[in-house]
Amino acid sequence: MKYAFLLFAMLFATMMATAQLKTKPDCGVITVDVYKGWINEVKPNADPEQIKVKLPCFTSADKEGNESGCGGGVYYDDKGICFYIQRDYVVITDAFKGKFTVPVLGAKRDDLFVRFGNPKMKDANWEAYQMAFGIMIVYYNMKDVINKVILSTKSMDEIDLCNIN
Repeated sequence: MKYAFLLFAMLFATMMATAQLKTKPDCGVITVDVYKGWINEVKPNADPEQIKVKLPCFTSADKEGNESGCGGGVYYDDKGICFYIQRDYVVITDAFKGKFTVPVLGAKRDDLFVRFGNPKMKDANWEAYQMAFGIMIVYYNMKDVINKVILSTKSMDEIDLCNIN
């Protein structure tokens, strides 16, 4: 009986010790392809499950629908990325730690003309470029350096940006 209790206690202790060891999924190098409009081959209009398979290192997710903030999303808070699934766009902030196929984030205002031509629309602190996949919107900080990029499969007339961006 004493040995059975000891064996049970050791087995329980082993299960408790391993239950606390959890690994976080790794996304590897996250790459934004500006010409194709995707992040690690995930387009902004992908469904949440496709996003989570290609980029499993998400920090949180909301269900798609009107009851969720901004129509639901898959968020990578530690990576500077947010997919807004119902609205079909992705936001990449200056906290992004991956790479771009074209250096957009951190570029100066005049640097984009060479690669993308004139913006389709612009304002004092943002510009929108027509792309083959939809649109790319870039936001500038006070030093005219890009600090946020939005990629969307929707047109400029269709996109509905969330107020919390």
